[in-house]
Amino acid sequence: MISKINDADIEEIVKIESDLFGNSAWNKEQFLYEMNENPFSFIYVLKKNEIVKGYIDLWITYDTAQIANLGVAREEWRKGYATKLMQYAIGAAIHEQCENITLEVRVSNEKAISLYEKFGFIRINIRKHYYENGEDAYLMMKPIGGMTDDDITGN
Repeated sequence: MISKINDADIEEIVKIESDLFGNSAWNKEQFLYEMNENPFSFIYVLKKNEIVKGYIDLWITYDTAQIANLGVAREEWRKGYATKLMQYAIGAAIHEQCENITLEVRVSNEKAISLYEKFGFIRINIRKHYYENGEDAYLMMKPIGGMTDDDITGN
């Protein structure tokens, strides 16, 4: 089940984030800012048996959407949770009549790149030294203008 984040979800998300991203992980304060102060941020969690298995942070700014963060607990990989979160976020962006949806991804993160390409994202640029460790990021984009909720792909 996918729903909006609530206060009780923060600790579980921070734990997943830390495990996945190490030193470059978002901390509790960053998630709280996204949840309570960023008017463009919409964080959704995927739960099974009331336990957070993954999350996605979608920013919607007028007619543009950006996936700011996505994570699935390592022990839950290969169960389709990232796909479900992507479908949900793309559906939300389409519902809000966004023209494009973008994201940044580490150039070394082949699994994530493959997932995004499955959804029709294309690499449009490289952001040099984007991450704290100096690694580059691909800027990826998916045009969604004119799509309807029924047009979500990735199955």
